[in-house]
Amino acid sequence: MMSSETRTSQHATEFARQTAYYPAWAREFARKYFTKTLNQFILHGNVRDLVRWKKQDDKIEYTGLLEFLTDELFAARNIVVMYNRAAGIHFSDTEVQKDLNRFLSNHDTLFGTSYARNRPRSPGQVLTLLDSYFRLRLGEGKRIACIIDFAETIIPMAGASMYSAEDRSALVSLQQWAHDPLFMESDFTVCLITENLSDLNQQHVQSPWTAEICIPRPQESERLAFALWHTRGRDADYAAHADITLESVAHNTPGLGFTQLRTILADVLENHHWLSFEHLSELKKELIEEAAFGMLEFVESKQTLDDVAGHKEAKAHLRQAAHALRHDRHDVIPMGYLVSGPVGTGKTFLITCFSGEIGIPMVKLKNFRSQWQGQTEGNLERLLNLLEAMPPVAVMIDEADAALGNRDARGDSGVSKRVFGQIATFMSNPEHRGRIIFFLITARPDLMPVDLKRQGRAEEHLALFYPTTREERMELLEVMMRRTNISLSPDDIPEKLLSGEVTYSGADMEALLTRAKFKAAASEVPSDGVTREILQHVVVDFIPPNYGEEQELQALAAVLESTSREALPEKYRVMDRAAVQKRVAELKRRVE
Repeated sequence: MMSSETRTSQHATEFARQTAYYPAWAREFARKYFTKTLNQFILHGNVRDLVRWKKQDDKIEYTGLLEFLTDELFAARNIVVMYNRAAGIHFSDTEVQKDLNRFLSNHDTLFGTSYARNRPRSPGQVLTLLDSYFRLRLGEGKRIACIIDFAETIIPMAGASMYSAEDRSALVSLQQWAHDPLFMESDFTVCLITENLSDLNQQHVQSPWTAEICIPRPQESERLAFALWHTRGRDADYAAHADITLESVAHNTPGLGFTQLRTILADVLENHHWLSFEHLSELKKELIEEAAFGMLEFVESKQTLDDVAGHKEAKAHLRQAAHALRHDRHDVIPMGYLVSGPVGTGKTFLITCFSGEIGIPMVKLKNFRSQWQGQTEGNLERLLNLLEAMPPVAVMIDEADAALGNRDARGDSGVSKRVFGQIATFMSNPEHRGRIIFFLITARPDLMPVDLKRQGRAEEHLALFYPTTREERMELLEVMMRRTNISLSPDDIPEKLLSGEVTYSGADMEALLTRAKFKAAASEVPSDGVTREILQHVVVDFIPPNYGEEQELQALAAVLESTSREALPEKYRVMDRAAVQKRVAELKRRVE
């Protein structure tokens, strides 16, 4: 008699044989299905891309997800039903379609409806009809799969008070199928397809009766395999119109799916458009920004940290980080950075210049918040899924105190809490160290939740301040003169700019020099440009904006956030920390 261990071993061997040619996510699907404890699966992520799989005759195929599910994963089912709001109920098998038509005709006869001539499309009616149809056929021993596409339109994410009667009916039907004895004991499977899990009713997503299967974007080896497959037999044609190898194409397209890669290759093979490394980079950025619906932007800079005036300690640290990245020492890179300091200290400019030095792409998250219920969380999930496929990548979030939400936020139906949870979980994933590096930029770090600033998330805190010494002011002024194309000797610089009680930020100096250029251009006497006299006059006349208490609050908040005592200017380094905290509390009361 065969032992239970032997039967288990044989079952595992058969399972491995049947699914060996599936992509990894499909093998996970099959493994969970074979436990016979689940019948509902939520497929999310890269669901609109092609699926690569190998047939049992070793022939490679790339098909859409629906085709893969109907023609391969559920090929042995007697009945495969597909449904979405736009197309209604549809099938890939005409015999199943005829069978449903007979069922609908009988239903019309019994209940006086006209569904056989005009099939319903609304979720409440469709799922009620399918419930009766499935129960009838399961009772006959049929094997059934139901694929519901664009599931976010069937059971959308919303508060209970916002659900319509139809939404509730659809939710109840799906939850009933998930644990009804007839459905559980039969060979019955439901697939809900959506790009973002957060777009679905969270009660259903978090139910123990459903399983979430993430379909990831393809890795480099998978992109290379697709490129070789797509250009098979046309190698010479590709080589004649490209100076970049397919291996290099695959290496330099992280974040792109098979469909987007096909667009790039087809432009070469069909349109004979020359593919260079520069053109590939532009196409990749364009395609990724489109996939992010404009909520993500690549940061490009021809400038490096050499173009940043002052901030000696911060630049030294970032240069060390750039060196580690170029030498693949991802293990020593902080999970993220908090960059703080008063307005006008060049926080965004510093990180933008760093992007020109590191040799990896940097992206900026734009406004992903929406006025519509649940859309903000879905937007953020889309962005995080893209970032997951793009490593190595640096991510800049400006005005982070406003963008990232707060665990304790109130008054927005919990959106900020959910946004905070999403970003905090993503930032703390240890697999992202040195591969997805966050730069959180803010003038008010005190307004950011502690959970985002702690070690394991934004680990390194860089604090930037206005120049205080004569040397720092001169260095900043020289940078601003280069930026504004003004050429003056050090002797021509008014003493007021280099010393005195007035503090000038980089933005102040750039505005002052631009005024000087304006005055020179408007002068009645022809001039070669800004002269010593013109600059002297503008400096005497210029009154920089003064937000004394606000700027002091921002500076002291940055002092309290700095994770390096040596990086602080001398006057802040010697301050008593308790006194600083007391002054910050006082300034908050007065400013806010």
